[in-house]
Amino acid sequence: MNGSKVDLDDFRQQVRAFFDAAVTDEFKETSRKSTSIFTPFEPVMKWQKILYDKGWLVPSWPEEYGGTGWSAGQQTVYAQEYKRAQAPSLLPHAVSMLGPCLYHLGTDEQKKERLPGMLSGEHFYAQGYSEPGAGSDLAALKTRAVSDGDDYIINGSKIWSSYAHKANRMFMLVRTSTEGKKQAGISFLLVDDMSAPGIIVRPIVGLDGAEEQCEVFFENARVPKKNLIGKENEGWFVAKFLLQFERGAIGDSSGDDLFGVLKQMAEQTSSPHGGMIIDDPAFQVKLGKMHVKAQSLSLLGRKVSTATSEVAGRTASVLKIIGGELMQQITETRLELAGLDALPHQSEAIQVGSTAEEIGPEWALTTMPLYLNTRATTIYGGSNEIQKDIIAKTILQLPA
Repeated sequence: MNGSKVDLDDFRQQVRAFFDAAVTDEFKETSRKSTSIFTPFEPVMKWQKILYDKGWLVPSWPEEYGGTGWSAGQQTVYAQEYKRAQAPSLLPHAVSMLGPCLYHLGTDEQKKERLPGMLSGEHFYAQGYSEPGAGSDLAALKTRAVSDGDDYIINGSKIWSSYAHKANRMFMLVRTSTEGKKQAGISFLLVDDMSAPGIIVRPIVGLDGAEEQCEVFFENARVPKKNLIGKENEGWFVAKFLLQFERGAIGDSSGDDLFGVLKQMAEQTSSPHGGMIIDDPAFQVKLGKMHVKAQSLSLLGRKVSTATSEVAGRTASVLKIIGGELMQQITETRLELAGLDALPHQSEAIQVGSTAEEIGPEWALTTMPLYLNTRATTIYGGSNEIQKDIIAKTILQLPA
């Protein structure tokens, strides 16, 4: 569909009609019960398959790899209607992170072999970056990959790997050399079978009681060398390239949706001074500042999505900082408004499809889990301190 010849009003009606039919109550419930940037796994993978079958899964990707060929205006309309329909946010591992990295840096054979499975949902990749001793200082990683014929033998561990217990594949960083700078001996490797001998996955129970993050242990696990993305010992470049997409996704996932719920809460919560909280002048100022930031973040995200890779890479750090801090501010304010209603731990009711009765207002169910989860937004994907260093070097061009 040629974006330059499409009437956007007509296009909006087409998109809206599709979402009105496709976004069922189950998918709306999935959105409502999401408590982090990672949406509940089973229902969102069902949703991904529906978008894949429609051909609308990755509008911003090049057409040759599964994109739609839509104009920037069409992509904006699609994003607006997506949110209006309360469709669940897609898991970013493939569509926002590994996929773009692969179609830019992978070989033709790797693209042909791997992109279709990522898009269909047949292959779900966990991320293997952080280690117990290598978080924001990611280059300190120690998981080793030792050459053995056509394979690498991997020993070590990864931590905070989201949905690794659901994944059948992984993209990971391994140390293939200890010579020179620590960044120089890192390689980017794909694991094709998370159930292979020598790989153990252990879920971590979060503060909210959910199993989302995982530890992954490797003991003499074998991975073919053909699964390298880029060259051996040059994986640091690939890792940084992928991180620009991860940080952009983190920033773009905040803002509008959380702000909308916050506004609804303020409209339904009584003020100690009479009326509703939404009518309180001091709260209106606070709410207005968050709204401006959310709208600015959304507009910047759209601009970045159409920018060159170099510009997008630099700006992703800005998105990540502003988005993470905004998510924390909004969820803190939600907790203040909810008060005692946020205290019940409703582990059964928060499951998609549960028939358990919810305690308190509808928004109370996710207020505390969201607050707890967003404590990490200024850490994961590279801490905000690291992002500020990147901005100083690449945008402000300050001396190291």
